[in-house]
Amino acid sequence: MEYVLEMKHISKSFPGIKANDDINFQLKKGEIHALVGENGAGKSTLMNILFGLYQPDEGEIWIKGEKRIINNPNIAIDLGIGMVHQHFMLVPPLTVAENVILGIEPKKGLSLDIKQAIKNVKDISEQYGLSIDPQAKINQLSVGMQQRVEIIKTLYRGADILILDEPTAVLTPQEIKELFKIMEQLIKQGKTIIFITHKLKEVMEISNRVTVLRRGKTIGTVETENTSEVQLAEMMVGRKVVLKVAKKPKQPGEIVLEVNNLHTFNQRGIEALKGVSLEVRAGEILGIAGVAGNGQSELIDVIVGLLPAKKGSIKLKNTDITKASIRGRRRKGIGHIPEDRHHRGLVLDYTVAENLVLGDHNIKPASDKGIINYNSIFKKADRLIAEFDIRTPSKDTFTRSLSGGNQQKVIVAREFDIEPSLLIAAQPTRGVDIGAIEFIHQRIIEQRDKGKAVLLVSSELQEIMSLSDRILVMFEGQIVGKVDPKTTSEENIGLMMAGIKRGETQNEK
Repeated sequence: MEYVLEMKHISKSFPGIKANDDINFQLKKGEIHALVGENGAGKSTLMNILFGLYQPDEGEIWIKGEKRIINNPNIAIDLGIGMVHQHFMLVPPLTVAENVILGIEPKKGLSLDIKQAIKNVKDISEQYGLSIDPQAKINQLSVGMQQRVEIIKTLYRGADILILDEPTAVLTPQEIKELFKIMEQLIKQGKTIIFITHKLKEVMEISNRVTVLRRGKTIGTVETENTSEVQLAEMMVGRKVVLKVAKKPKQPGEIVLEVNNLHTFNQRGIEALKGVSLEVRAGEILGIAGVAGNGQSELIDVIVGLLPAKKGSIKLKNTDITKASIRGRRRKGIGHIPEDRHHRGLVLDYTVAENLVLGDHNIKPASDKGIINYNSIFKKADRLIAEFDIRTPSKDTFTRSLSGGNQQKVIVAREFDIEPSLLIAAQPTRGVDIGAIEFIHQRIIEQRDKGKAVLLVSSELQEIMSLSDRILVMFEGQIVGKVDPKTTSEENIGLMMAGIKRGETQNEK
């Protein structure tokens, strides 16, 4: 059979790591081919080689039966390959049409023919059901619409093969449905799609075939209709994985966290919280759902003391902590898994042992009157590395050299070990592979079953739905809905996340 694309025996090494190890990948014309694997499996490296951003150390690329050397993205584009990156490459103050034509502008004599540009973009938009206004400015568009602009950009440049890198990571459930409709329309019009993702539910829903990578090697390619989420997870991880979170009914106790009429401004001086009220009880997980940028990050930052409250109050076990220091709040029993582990959770050039004691490094038993007790720190590190299955060469290894999942386990181990009365888990499994996700989810449930109050913020709706006992939905700095995960649907929450619908209450109180 002639494939539209073949990557044969591709290998690529970086200092200290073999990212791609003799990978074979074949693409049939007119299919949606999912490329899956844990973090560090080699998916992005392989696609960056195909798009000309990297050069392979070994191997060949064949396009429509001809061997090709793709040593920069312009060659890839000329060969009909387009890539929609996870982080969009758009110029916010410019219009849709201006962004699409950048670099290959239609000319009328020596000047730009903007009318022709608008017409070209309108034609592509209508042909593929992308329905977007060519004259809208990028900074006025939703994330889902910006993604459509990126797709139009690749089509405008003549792409027949589209690489979509984690395209659903920042979309609401409704936007994901719209994207899937667009993908199906593209296939009907003769395009071929490579879909990079880690969401197995989406793989099962939209793809025709799936290629699984693990530690830089091809594990196999399967027809989607002949496989299952469980089998794919097993191929990705190399062992059986429990995808469903098992938990007992909640046993809520006293109110641990009480937030009342909270207002604050973000770093850019824009009001990010507009009167948020909520409470979390001992023995329950309260989930906060919302599209990134709707105030969830600021809510966490105000509770842990990284941002000041402009109005309103925060009480922990009936004690007002609104003006307490970050350290003071930690001492009173707040554990915090931050959403950005590199900037806020770890010091990457400290060892694993040093990171496991951060936050408590200046009190007994880690130190006494300013003198560090290394014996105590090392003992704690040995215990937590074993208890939380942190895969590290040793406790003296620099944290920078660990995988994302193991870096996250260092933070989880440290925060759980202080036995907090309130655990704040912000994006606890972001950028973490399936095996580590399963482990972290089990540990969060354990905290709840031990009578801790858990505030969970995640952009992964499936995670919110399966872990939470109650869910609040945030939109534009307000709580717009309160739902029970057992009786609601992803669609219902998605409508609230998009601001189209409000729940039974604007605030919890």
